[in-house]
Amino acid sequence: MLLLDGRLDSLRGELTGTRAAQWRRLYEQCDWYRRQLPPTHHPEASITYFGPAAANLALAYRLSGQRGYLEEAWRWISACVAFPHWGRAHMPDHDLDAGWLLHGLSLAYSWLGEDLGPERREILRAKLELQGERLYSFAKETDGSWWSSAYWQNHNWICWTGIATAGYALERREWADAARVNLEIVLRMLPEDGSDSEGVVYWRYGAPWLAIHTDLVQHQEKTDLWADCGFLRNTMRWRLHQSAPGFEENVDHGDCHDRRSGHSVALYYRLAAAYQDGTAQWLGKLVADRHFWREAYESGVRPGVMPEAFLELLWYDPTITPVPPDAEPATAYFPDLGQITARTGWDSSATCVSFKAAPGGGHRAWTEGHRLKSEVGWDAMSAGHHHPDAGAFVLHSHGAFLAVDEGYSNHKRAAHHNLILVDGAGWADEGRYHVYEGLPEERQAWVRDVLAEGGFAHATAESAAMFPGHLGVRRVDRTLVVTPGGRVVILDELAADEPREWTYLLHTDWPVDETGPDSWRLTAGPGSALLTRLAPADATSRQERTEVEANPTSSTPSLKVSKTLHTLCLSTPRTSTATFLTVFECAGSLEPLPGTAATLPAHQGYAVSLGQGADSELVFLAPRTGVIHADRVRAEAAAVLISNTEVAAVRARLVEVDGVARLRIGEPFTGLLPTRTTGA
Repeated sequence: MLLLDGRLDSLRGELTGTRAAQWRRLYEQCDWYRRQLPPTHHPEASITYFGPAAANLALAYRLSGQRGYLEEAWRWISACVAFPHWGRAHMPDHDLDAGWLLHGLSLAYSWLGEDLGPERREILRAKLELQGERLYSFAKETDGSWWSSAYWQNHNWICWTGIATAGYALERREWADAARVNLEIVLRMLPEDGSDSEGVVYWRYGAPWLAIHTDLVQHQEKTDLWADCGFLRNTMRWRLHQSAPGFEENVDHGDCHDRRSGHSVALYYRLAAAYQDGTAQWLGKLVADRHFWREAYESGVRPGVMPEAFLELLWYDPTITPVPPDAEPATAYFPDLGQITARTGWDSSATCVSFKAAPGGGHRAWTEGHRLKSEVGWDAMSAGHHHPDAGAFVLHSHGAFLAVDEGYSNHKRAAHHNLILVDGAGWADEGRYHVYEGLPEERQAWVRDVLAEGGFAHATAESAAMFPGHLGVRRVDRTLVVTPGGRVVILDELAADEPREWTYLLHTDWPVDETGPDSWRLTAGPGSALLTRLAPADATSRQERTEVEANPTSSTPSLKVSKTLHTLCLSTPRTSTATFLTVFECAGSLEPLPGTAATLPAHQGYAVSLGQGADSELVFLAPRTGVIHADRVRAEAAAVLISNTEVAAVRARLVEVDGVARLRIGEPFTGLLPTRTTGA
């Protein structure tokens, strides 16, 4: 019996004890199914929900022996067995609908067993054989194209897991073996740092299937693939740092239907059990106790969290002690996705920034995808959910999103992100769903000079290669700094072969208020931020509305997601070089604070003063020249950052603060400086 051999008695014994909450989730979900009327004809929309419906009801029957669950399971199973094809609007029998249903109905076939009765069991087996063969044959026939070898894509994970489950349930070894080969390649190909270029929402949709398949292999073949997979081991940390303060919402880089579709209690439980991860257990419990129902009813992802009840019960390990993330550093760097995150703490009112720049799909997918294309002609890198957003950032503070991303888009554009436009133009080859498809390997963006330590964050994103060649763009370098006090300093250094108009974009959920010739206040409910432009002095400003629309799934053509962004545009006169220097200072919207950002005299580099008195912070930047000569600081460094008594440096050989040498070293150093001089 799939996943239950040797566990059934112990699971039953815990239903009134350590798994009582998970059992309640399961029987309440089954009661919900009882009140629904499954369609008798295949709807135009997706039917993925039939799969977990069958699994939930079958597990409830196997655990309780209540015949009502068996009959209800058959009501749902018989409805979708009667459909001649699984999936209607897009790739019938060959995509997500088929994968979801193969998995759920194969579990039901295994769990209900002979109790189904010979006639019903034969009907279900015949349908699983038919649909399994259709999906498996399609995968083999399309090696090297679409999901069969799109190793970094959720369609691959879901469809192959459906094939694997059917293979184990029906004893079709060729299916299970082929699926395992694919899984092992995927687990090797995914980035070690646990990041996902598809964004949090598709991580939440797709990553559970990696866990499901890995779990199946462990139970059916006694092979532990968890131990050696860096992605699965580290992906919980990436997800944690993509949580908005308060953990209810998520940072929405990539194709995100909304900001409330980021949680999977079941997956948190499985990762907690696999890696003895108390923080994953803590987040799973937090969501289950506090955020679950809002996620269930406001999420734009279907089937959503409610049908995962059977996985929550199976994957929950009551021996794992929940551990809040208090000891987790407030800054983090995920190199594959070129993503840097920083927050002032793990409380709900903290300031949080996420900043990123990487090639399409992340460095691993970009490199391996181009290698597979060159060596065997495969189109394996499917990065359609990765946006043209290198150098973009998201800002959340005091309980509100202030600088925002676009969410989901079918026609992806740099203009939908907090980026720079050149003569009003964004990236080359944009305006389509998969903006990285067909691009040469050398056309990529990246980050350098990364610091994520002691509450300081610093990185420089380079994205000039992404612009059309006729614009002659030579430099689009954005350096972003987050201080321990939660202030954000952004330096954009821009250059082209000929004079261009350079436009700095800032997207918000609500219109911004101009508070002076060089300042604007961003507000959203409880949070606010003051944006101060320190350079250039001659830029003009205007506000626009940016409309974004998408259909998140081809299997449901009628589904539309739309969003209105309020966009502040700061544009320079035509010039071959330009510099933007901007600062964000955050506060509660009901007690807004005056701006404190100001430039300091500097012979070389840029110097910014922030705060006052004991709250003061200083930011010195020289990302290109590496030489800083200003009041209080002289350095051979890309950056020197000061907060109270703490000093951090980036790519530094020499740092003097107030005439005292804090660093003198031969090789470049990045990190916090000790209180005494460090020398070679």
